[in-house]
Amino acid sequence: MLELAILGFLHEEELHGYELRTRVAALTGHVRPIADGTLYPAIKRLERAGLLTRETRPGSAAAPRHVLILTPDGRAELLRRLREPDELFITDENRWFTVLAFLRHLGDPAEQAAVLRRRLAFLTEPASFFWDAGRPLRAEDFDDPFRKGLLTIATATSRTEIRWIRETIDRLTDA
Repeated sequence: MLELAILGFLHEEELHGYELRTRVAALTGHVRPIADGTLYPAIKRLERAGLLTRETRPGSAAAPRHVLILTPDGRAELLRRLREPDELFITDENRWFTVLAFLRHLGDPAEQAAVLRRRLAFLTEPASFFWDAGRPLRAEDFDDPFRKGLLTIATATSRTEIRWIRETIDRLTDA
């Protein structure tokens, strides 16, 4: 998730580490705060893999800054990860949101629709947080107001996302 966010933001523009950290935190920080001990090793891994480079430039008011720049291989890797997201990026909501944040970079409506269809297939399978003898339990199966609330919220969220995905796929296939 972190590497995808780094590649995605650097696809949009060159950034120095602090700017990148701020943007990644805004995207994912509500779920997983980004510590320097997490971000900078990820940057170094991507740099060693040849997906980004670092360039020193004069600072606007202080010391020189290291600007991170996506390489052509980095752009290709971002597009590959968006075109063929790992299963966890389809099934895990936080990872999915990271894919959505950058899916526009694919550019090809057919490829974008294919990714959305994978998420739609996942969302339309029978699911629940709780099961009884292989049957998914629904909100109405509980007297417990907290489990009922959990399932009510999850169902409403899923229905909204399913509706949005279907509408978006229709728009993309009409394009």
